[in-house]
Amino acid sequence: MTRPLCFVLMPFGRKPGPGGTVIDFDAVYSKLIAPAIEDAELDPLRADDEQVGGIIHKPMFERLILCEYAVADLTSANANVFYELGLRHAVKKASTVLLFAAGNTLPFDVVQLRAIPYKLGADGLPADVAADRAALTKRLKAAREMATDSPVFELVDGFPDIQRLKTDVFRDRVDYSRRMKDRLLAARKQGADAVRAVAKDIGNIGDAEAGVGVDLFLSYRAVKAWTDMIDLVAQMSRPLAATTMIQEQLGLALNRAGRGDEAERVLCELIESRGPSSETCGILGRVYKDRWEAALAAGDTFAARGLLDKAIATYQQGFETDWRDAYPGVNAVTLMELKQTPDPKRLQLIPIVTYAVERRIAAGKPDYWDYATLLELKVLGKDEQGAYDALSAALALIRETWEPETTARNLRLIREARKARGEEIAWAAAIEAELDKKARG
Repeated sequence: MTRPLCFVLMPFGRKPGPGGTVIDFDAVYSKLIAPAIEDAELDPLRADDEQVGGIIHKPMFERLILCEYAVADLTSANANVFYELGLRHAVKKASTVLLFAAGNTLPFDVVQLRAIPYKLGADGLPADVAADRAALTKRLKAAREMATDSPVFELVDGFPDIQRLKTDVFRDRVDYSRRMKDRLLAARKQGADAVRAVAKDIGNIGDAEAGVGVDLFLSYRAVKAWTDMIDLVAQMSRPLAATTMIQEQLGLALNRAGRGDEAERVLCELIESRGPSSETCGILGRVYKDRWEAALAAGDTFAARGLLDKAIATYQQGFETDWRDAYPGVNAVTLMELKQTPDPKRLQLIPIVTYAVERRIAAGKPDYWDYATLLELKVLGKDEQGAYDALSAALALIRETWEPETTARNLRLIREARKARGEEIAWAAAIEAELDKKARG
């Protein structure tokens, strides 16, 4: 009996992966993907299995269109794979399964799709073949039910038979989205009530364009309307609500609203399903950091010590996931400084984190957080002139009042910890005062 074909879209050979690893994609195919496809009673077909002389495009297109099933490995955001996936989604309503290496950050356009993470070892080879193979086989068997997995078919009503009468409706939606985004931009400067008034006019956020929903979500964040942020997620469409960015910011909002246990659960589930990232670990680190401060305030010394170590480890994990993102790195070294006996490892990390943020600034279009991070590093390094230079640059880029408030809070923790050890640094208090003034205004 002839088994259905399953076409595999993925990179070939050894390619750079997240965290500086080199991934052996041929091993991923031979040890994980192909056996899982066979377990699902399908025949695997990889692009290089069918390469012949002449132009490759025709057989590639035929297989993308005609194979009953497909698996796409989105690791490293390979351009060819994404092009092929786009074509597949445009012509096949269902039966396409996605996977990626845990720790790999997926582009925003596809993070809402249900992709399976698989584990890699430091050697770039599959690290948990049995479990990941079983998960992929299970998803392929479920794909036989032919539930829609193409976002094109799922989100565009009537595709592919879109009539000309929809053109005017589309144009009206574009104009509506622009107007709402402009109103939200103005409302953020007026406060939470103004943002809520715009939300009321938007109506059912589940029916609105995703961009409007995200803009409203982040507008609530700008005005510190944490409960509104949390409530909005429940009103979003399921694909949008499931995106990494929305779930990360939901964790942030839950923590700011005093619901740290829920925040921890959301962020830990995200790491479990999508792998660790600098942003997810950075927000989770803040959850543990807030718990540490609460334990200190309550006089629970032993719990505070454990929570501080947990926060440091989480921030370090985030920085090691992506050394280009200095945010979790600077938080790790700051908390190392705050220990009763400062962790000497911070002296090794500070130059690395500083280099990361300086390269980001040099790359062009730095934002507030780039200079705020540099400011914190200069304070940690007791570099007065460097700190004032970074402060000036940061103040010029403030977008939302909670930004300088957060930086001032971090610097205050550093100053107070040093003061308790007899290291009084007068100029650090003046920098805090400038940030506090901006936070109030």
